[in-house]
Amino acid sequence: MKTAPGSSTAARSALSPGDQRELVKEARALLAPPARRRFLRHGMTLGGLVMLTGCSVANSDEAEHLLMKVSRFNDAVQGWLFDPDKLAPTYPATMITRPFPFNAYYSEAEAPEVDGNGFFLQVSGLVARRDIWSLEQLAALPQEEQITRHICVEGWSAIGRWGGVPFAAFLDRIGADRTARYVGFRCADDYYTSIDMATARHRQTLLTLRYDGETLPRKYGFPMKLRMPTKLGYKNPKHIVELFVTNDYPGGYWEDQGYNWFGGS
Repeated sequence: MKTAPGSSTAARSALSPGDQRELVKEARALLAPPARRRFLRHGMTLGGLVMLTGCSVANSDEAEHLLMKVSRFNDAVQGWLFDPDKLAPTYPATMITRPFPFNAYYSEAEAPEVDGNGFFLQVSGLVARRDIWSLEQLAALPQEEQITRHICVEGWSAIGRWGGVPFAAFLDRIGADRTARYVGFRCADDYYTSIDMATARHRQTLLTLRYDGETLPRKYGFPMKLRMPTKLGYKNPKHIVELFVTNDYPGGYWEDQGYNWFGGS
């Protein structure tokens, strides 16, 4: 439904009945399950979407704006429903998926090569201590391990064994502002994303340094990956080189292309 850059308003065509049906279908897919069930019970219509978002829908550009509003509505619903005390399921070692699949927007051969000896994690934003952290320093912190399921937005899942620093404890060490809204991440492969503070402080959110008992392999995110079993896969950044705490919305690689920002699993 997107129009070419520079096209005039007069040149944009009104939505056909088929386009309207497709718009409703796309909007329904964006909604979190509780909101989706509600709309399905009462029948989701284009008129209902207009009432929900306050957007008029006369052409394709306005349709794109409406879908973005629905996505932001979904973020708010998922944030409201998120229970910081609810744990994701864990599994025995016998259920680990072997091999655990590689997944990125590039091939495995293109995964970034980071020199661990010269690596330092950069910390910035609303924190009391902006020290840089070597992998050796991070490995010396108290560690935990989890066997949890990675759920991809593409429809597949896999169970893996992750070890690392409980992220809430790390945020406390750097004096992160607990009232801040976001924690953002920048990665060695130019990926970037951000999460809400409640998820950042969830008991199962790990700054992972190891996979299946070994140093985190390059294909799974060396030098470190944020592992969150409460989030979909694209919210779990790999090859992290910088993190920052902020109240300004940081977006994300896929989120800025239309994916839901909250990304709960």
